[in-house]
Amino acid sequence: MERLERQRIEREKWHQLEAKDLERRNEELEELYLLEECFPEAEKLKRDTRLLSQWNHYIQCDGSPDPSVSPEINTFISLWKEETNETLEEVIAKSKLVLNLIEKLRLLLLQTPSYDLEDKTIIQYRGSILELQELLHLKFNVATERLLRQASTLADLDSGNMEKVIQDENVTLYVWANLKKNPRYRSVRFSETQIRFEIPRILATSGIAIRLLHTHYDHATPLRPVSASLQGHTATVTHFVKDEVQKGEAEISKELQEEYKQQECESVSVCEEETKVEEQGDIEVQMSFVQEESEATKCKLEMKLLSEAVFAAQLLLIENANEKPCFCEDNEVDLCQFTTLGGVYHLDIFELPPQCKPMKGWMIVEILKEGLQKYIYPPESTEDFETENAFPPIEVTLEVQENVIFFEDPMVARWDAEGKHWQTDGISNVLYQSEERLITFSLETFGPVTLIQDTHINMPFQSWELRPLDVNKVLLTVTTVFTEIQIQIKENLCMLASVKVDNKKHSSTLEGRWMTPISLILALKETGLNIFPTGHSHFYVVINHKEPLVEIKAYRQLALLSSAFAFGWSKWNVECSSKKVIVKLREHLTEEEPVQDPNWTLLMFSGDRAQRLKINENSETFSEALKEETEFHSTLYHLVKDFASKEAMEKIRSSKCQFIDSVCYMLLSTRLLSYS
Repeated sequence: MERLERQRIEREKWHQLEAKDLERRNEELEELYLLEECFPEAEKLKRDTRLLSQWNHYIQCDGSPDPSVSPEINTFISLWKEETNETLEEVIAKSKLVLNLIEKLRLLLLQTPSYDLEDKTIIQYRGSILELQELLHLKFNVATERLLRQASTLADLDSGNMEKVIQDENVTLYVWANLKKNPRYRSVRFSETQIRFEIPRILATSGIAIRLLHTHYDHATPLRPVSASLQGHTATVTHFVKDEVQKGEAEISKELQEEYKQQECESVSVCEEETKVEEQGDIEVQMSFVQEESEATKCKLEMKLLSEAVFAAQLLLIENANEKPCFCEDNEVDLCQFTTLGGVYHLDIFELPPQCKPMKGWMIVEILKEGLQKYIYPPESTEDFETENAFPPIEVTLEVQENVIFFEDPMVARWDAEGKHWQTDGISNVLYQSEERLITFSLETFGPVTLIQDTHINMPFQSWELRPLDVNKVLLTVTTVFTEIQIQIKENLCMLASVKVDNKKHSSTLEGRWMTPISLILALKETGLNIFPTGHSHFYVVINHKEPLVEIKAYRQLALLSSAFAFGWSKWNVECSSKKVIVKLREHLTEEEPVQDPNWTLLMFSGDRAQRLKINENSETFSEALKEETEFHSTLYHLVKDFASKEAMEKIRSSKCQFIDSVCYMLLSTRLLSYS
């Protein structure tokens, strides 16, 4: 009987708390809506920044084109095409500008929300990127031909062959010309490097040149298509809210007309002219007041339009694809599962062009109309050759880029020009020397090759923590099986603070460099520090699935509170259902180092209800029981308001909108609640 009575009292108390929560829900949600206006405000500031960037470029007058302006970029491309006599050094110097233009266009496509990008603009930007990439590679080929025409004048005195090495921050170029055709000269090694080729007899006795163009960027992999769902989803939201704006404007217009007619009727009934003038003045004042109200209502509706569009764009960041991508070829690399790292190694064998000849103080050279010709190895037909093994695989040793991290031995993939994809066949005897950062393999035929790593090697995460450092500044720590990554977020910028690999400090070229969240994410991915799931990642990683609406609401509200509270991973987040998330929290107002065993509070959130849990991180069993003397709330903000200090709440309310938006974007990009 006592047990039943106790259960009855608990149920009654539970119902009372639920009723109290429902009673104040509208009030709490309205206050949350006002707080979350920081997201559309931040988006307006981003728009202003994009416009200011265009204006700054215009007033700089530095001669470089604005890649977003079609006539300017087209003129730049046309003029560069006309320059046909450039050296490799000149092309490499010009490539810095070209790569900068490509990067600007890429960031415009990524940073500009889909609701601000028209289809024709996307097509224009992507077309300009492809054209610049193709022209840059063509320029390298033309400049290589010019160099090879002078090979005999640049020959080494000892070997009699030509060797050329050019190193730059974005490109490393190695060219070797076989002038002597010595059958015993089978090992080609570039001086002061570890780059080496073991060539067969057929190549050692042929008039050929070998070129290794190592681009530290990847222009071979096709650009990813723009998500159709992204465009469709945001377009739907945009049209829906635009309809509301138009309805509001129509109502305001109707109200204005009725007010004007009423005042007009009153003025007709007055006979005296002076009275008419006074009445007309009153009409003008009232019309002005109504127009001001109209503008205010219009601004309010436009803010609602932007708020809905921003929410839709954020929701798409955590949307899971319904179908796994299909790859037809047996050896085709799945670019949703693997990532190319360290750039692309363009391996080419060329036929030596006719050499320059001195004649009466002049240099005479025959220029072939068809330009630089590739030497086909192995040839399409091998009937004229006696031995079966006349065309063995060529052994290649390459240097791996220093700023790239491989957590496992990398795989080697070659580019299939016909299928426009990476493949793993035709490559054998792969040996990776991690200490020397060298990779050796045998290649059946020359062409672009790259190194690939599992995209999700650092997923799922083992733990995470978001901790305030200062006003509008936090530190996000993500711990994986192999590494610990710390990212500082300050207002609208992010920075890689530190990286540990196997519990040892690892120096990275990205450390200490402030950049926008999207730029940092791209840079981390390119160095192998990928902690950012995509829409297809759930096909390759065992995740702790959470409902998208619950997840996005949690990230937005965690970002709102991040200036005064530290949050962290809880082991109980796996135990609760997909419609709920659990995080640990504690107030954190100073920049002191985190204590070993802080007094964390566990919060559970379902998107429309937040509560403190009775259990703690060290409890033996999971329970959703409510902590004694606490209540339900509709938002995390109002839940922490019950026990937070006055100083903490003041810091939350004074946080800048750009800071909250940046924290939220990083949480959405890492998806810590689903991938930990």
